[in-house]
Amino acid sequence: MHKTEFRVGFVGIGRMGANMARRLHDHGYRLTKVFDTNPIAMTSLVEELLVEAATTPADVAKHSNIVITVVSDDQAMRDIYKPNSPDSLLAHASHCLFINCATNTPALHIEIETLVEQHGGQSLEACMASSITQAREGTLYLMCGGKPEAFQRAEPLLQSMSIALRHIGQAGEAAKVKALVNMVMNINTAGLAEGLGLGQALGLDLAMLQEVFAQTGAASRVLETDGNDMVNRDHECYFSAAHAAKDSGIAVDMGQEQGLTLPLATATLEQYRRLVQRGKGELDKSAIAELTFRGRG
Repeated sequence: MHKTEFRVGFVGIGRMGANMARRLHDHGYRLTKVFDTNPIAMTSLVEELLVEAATTPADVAKHSNIVITVVSDDQAMRDIYKPNSPDSLLAHASHCLFINCATNTPALHIEIETLVEQHGGQSLEACMASSITQAREGTLYLMCGGKPEAFQRAEPLLQSMSIALRHIGQAGEAAKVKALVNMVMNINTAGLAEGLGLGQALGLDLAMLQEVFAQTGAASRVLETDGNDMVNRDHECYFSAAHAAKDSGIAVDMGQEQGLTLPLATATLEQYRRLVQRGKGELDKSAIAELTFRGRG
């Protein structure tokens, strides 16, 4: 498909979805309608990009041939793909390719693909291993799962949003990889918080400590993105603690299904759940440092 043939709608225009919409708008794609359960977010983007607000997910699908969904969890996905509902995306699925970008369980992506194909449409998971800034800049790392023909149909549009694009395999496979990516990232984040927290308690200079970490086996991507934020208690949200808990939970559940014990992932999950229970779930994942630095928790 050529760019001019795409009619793109969005369901879910939070931090990530809104920036993806902005990116496609900047690159000349025709945006049709957007829907979100948060009317403030929807009104703001409608006014900014001069697109139309949809009354239901079905309204988005009716006016689009590509629908990008960016919703929070499995239940939110089931809500927008509810069978036999006039408000569901499935009500106008026959001409649509649905690109589902949230981190959901692998089984959910398989379930959605089956429902969509039963209604004559196509479905593709496009899992994002990036954050809000990358969504705006079009430098997402996208891992896709689904039928090859669905991937090929979506590829030109996905290339406009990504710096790297990979078709992992059939439905659910990309979701497995994404869960493992976030599992390891979250473990690294928890480990860095403990290292810096202990360094503070020992009276070490934390700028020096981070420089040493960066030149040794303690180096990590998380050190680059979260180290200073942990020290400065700057937890502006790029990837929320609540989402970290959700994604680590998906990975731990997958391990249990395979008969594996994952002690580090489980401990990290418990830490993020503690953070959520303390009302800090909407802070960035770097806020896990609030549990490990002396005098904070």
